[in-house]
This record gives sequence, structure tokens and C-alpha cells, in this order.
Amino acid sequence: MARKRRPFNVFSLSFLDVMSCGFGAVVLIFLIINHESQEDADIVNKDLLSEVRLLDYQVAQGKDDLFELKEALDAALRGVDDSEQKLTATEAEVDQKRKEYGELSETSLAERQSIEALESDVQDRAEELKKLLAIKKANEGQSARSFQGDGDRQYLTGLRIGGRNILIALDTSASMLDNTIINVLRRRNMPEERQRQAPKWQRAIRTVEWIVAQLPLDADFQLVTFNSQPASLLDGPIGEWQPANEQQKLNTAISKLREQIPTGGSSLENLFAEVQSMSPLPDNLYLIVDSLPTQGTRPPRKATVSGNQRLDHFRKAMNRLPKQVPVNVIMFPMEGDPMAAASFWNVARTTGGSFISPSRDWP
Repeated sequence: MARKRRPFNVFSLSFLDVMSCGFGAVVLIFLIINHESQEDADIVNKDLLSEVRLLDYQVAQGKDDLFELKEALDAALRGVDDSEQKLTATEAEVDQKRKEYGELSETSLAERQSIEALESDVQDRAEELKKLLAIKKANEGQSARSFQGDGDRQYLTGLRIGGRNILIALDTSASMLDNTIINVLRRRNMPEERQRQAPKWQRAIRTVEWIVAQLPLDADFQLVTFNSQPASLLDGPIGEWQPANEQQKLNTAISKLREQIPTGGSSLENLFAEVQSMSPLPDNLYLIVDSLPTQGTRPPRKATVSGNQRLDHFRKAMNRLPKQVPVNVIMFPMEGDPMAAASFWNVARTTGGSFISPSRDWP
């Protein structure tokens, strides 16, 4: 019996063997190839790791450098701010120096002009001094006016006759007739010639003569009498200074004074109002008085004036007196006015002048 032929099957054992062998060969090849690739990959990974570590180190180093750079930048910025502040301060200082330089330049110019003016004034004064020396030589040791009497008339200390502009003010109110109120009332009713010869009034006139005799020859002066109103014994207004070396004017003023009779009340306020308007102001004021003022700018309404009212008139008068004028007081005390000496002494002290109450034999 003929054998039956088995049908052909591609998935027979032989085929599977062939396929297995082929698959195994492929796996073997893959294993061989993959092993070499792994070794290559390990080598590459090591190189990359080294590079990564190097980069990490460089990054860390860069961060450190960056931090240092930031600190350096901050320090530089702070330095820039400080420099800007210093620059601003320097510019302000330069502007101030320029301003000061400008002011100094102006001051220097003013000083140069002042020096020129002073040099011109020195020349004028030199010429004036020559004239005064010539006058002095002509008068040979004499004062502005001679004064005759016994003894040394300058024995009083503290009263110095000096200054460029000298004002002499004499109280010519009725109280200058005597030292007591009763005798003042008696003498006021006597004939005019008897009133002129009153001992107290004659002492006042001699005191004026003594002061005038001590005037420096290069000084200017003004001789004023005052009771309720001030008046000049020289030609012209009170504010007009006269040269002391003109003896004729001095003699004329003394002659006018001898003809006067003390009368009326006394107002220091009106006198000091005139002093306030003088130009230039006196370097020395010689005030010859005997008591506190009895009125202000206007006559009193009542016949009598109390001590407090007199002090009030005195204070108002002092407010009129220029602060820079030294007041030298020569006082002949009056009975019944105890505050007068203390008040006038205080004025002399505060203004830098002197205060004296001379004995009866002076001058």
C-alpha cells in the first residue's frame, strides 16, 4: 500500500529549528553589539561626567566670583555715591569761596577807597595841625581862653576836658540864684544887678569860664544855656559847632552869659532833644546843674512840682539823651532835692562821664 504523503507545512519542526537558529544568531549578534555599545557608553558617560563635574566646579567658582563681583560693584556704587556727595559738597564750597572772594574783592575795593579817603583826611588834618601849631606858637602856651584866679584850678580828679566836639550846658533856671528855696524867692524879687551878683550864679559863670579855658585848640564847641528852653550863646543855631581857637567868639559868649539872669523852670528834656539833633554828636557833654528838672517839654499846670514828678521829668529826659554821649556833671546841690545828686551821678556813671560837686572856693 502506497504511503500517503504528508501535507507540506511551513511551521514544521525543521522550519522552527531554522528559525530558532536564526533568532539565536540575531540575539548573539545583538548581545555582541550591545556589549560594545555599553562599553562605549560607559566611556562616553565617564567623559561627560568629568565635563559635568568640571562645569559644576566652574559654575560654583563663577557663583563665588559673581558674589565677589557684586560686592565689589556695591562698594564701587557706594564709592560713586560718596564721590558724588563729596563733589556736591566741593561745588558748594567752591561757590561759597567764590562768593566770599567776591565779597572780599568788594571789601578790598571799599577799603582802598576808605584808605584813599583817610589819606586825604590825614593831609587835611596835617594842614589843620600846621595852622593850629601856628596859633599855639602865637599864643605860646595859652589855652583857648585865659582864666585868672588863685591856686591850681585843675586839682579835681576825674574831670577831663577833651574831645573833638564839646558841648557845655548851663542851667539858668531861677534855682541857680541860691542854695535854698527861701533865698531863691528873696533874690528873685531883688533888682537885676543884685540877681546877677548872686554868689551861686557867679560860681556857675566861673565854672563855665574854667571849662572854656581848658578847651583844646583843635576842638569844636557849643555853649548852651537852658531853663524851660535851650539857647546858644554863640552866633547861629545850637546844632552848629564853633572852633575853639576863635577867642573873639569865646569872649563874646562869656559876655552874653554875664548879662543873663537866672529865671524860670528847668527842662532837661528840651535840652536833650536839641542834643539828639546835633550832627556830629558831642564827644563830651559838660552839664552844670543844681537840681532835677521842674518840667518836661511843656510848663507844669501847677505852681509846685513834687519830688516824684521831678524824677519822672528826669527819666523822660534821659530817654532823649543819645546813648553814646558821655555826660560830665558839675553839680551845685539845691536844698530840698535829695534825689538830684544820686540821679545825676548815675547818669555820669552809665554814660562813661564824671560827676563832681565842687567846694565853694572852686573854681
